[in-house]
Amino acid sequence: MLASVFSELGPWNWFVIGFALLALEIVVPGVFLLWIGIAALVTGAFSLLLWDWSIWIWQVQVLVFLVLSLVSAFAGKRVMGSGGESDLPLLNRRADQLVGRTATLSEPIVNGWGRVRIDDTVWKVSGPDLPAGATVRVASVKNGDLTVVSA
Repeated sequence: MLASVFSELGPWNWFVIGFALLALEIVVPGVFLLWIGIAALVTGAFSLLLWDWSIWIWQVQVLVFLVLSLVSAFAGKRVMGSGGESDLPLLNRRADQLVGRTATLSEPIVNGWGRVRIDDTVWKVSGPDLPAGATVRVASVKNGDLTVVSA
């Protein structure tokens, strides 16, 4: 039954698929279906031109559609860009936001390791041996551990 519908529609089946994908793009968040829908419409345009050719069988049409989908997706990514620079580059990098802040050691730094409380979190710190209560400044972050220096 489905094969008969596609054979009756002829080259127009690609336009139906393309417009269906473009309509889904409106409903589904993202921009990916747009490029696949464009590939289906271009395949439909090729089908209108090449429908009477003996080589233009359904397998070739599907292959052309798949290649055009990949090409249009890559072209779309290039056109849309990577989104540019964020205005909040440290948004999800909480430890990196602490660089430059000062705090008081809640536990002494012994053998290079201790703990400091910043806001509502206790952080593991590395640095020179210092007593509890010393004021330190966060110099850098590595793997979630803060490196501190005496302030």
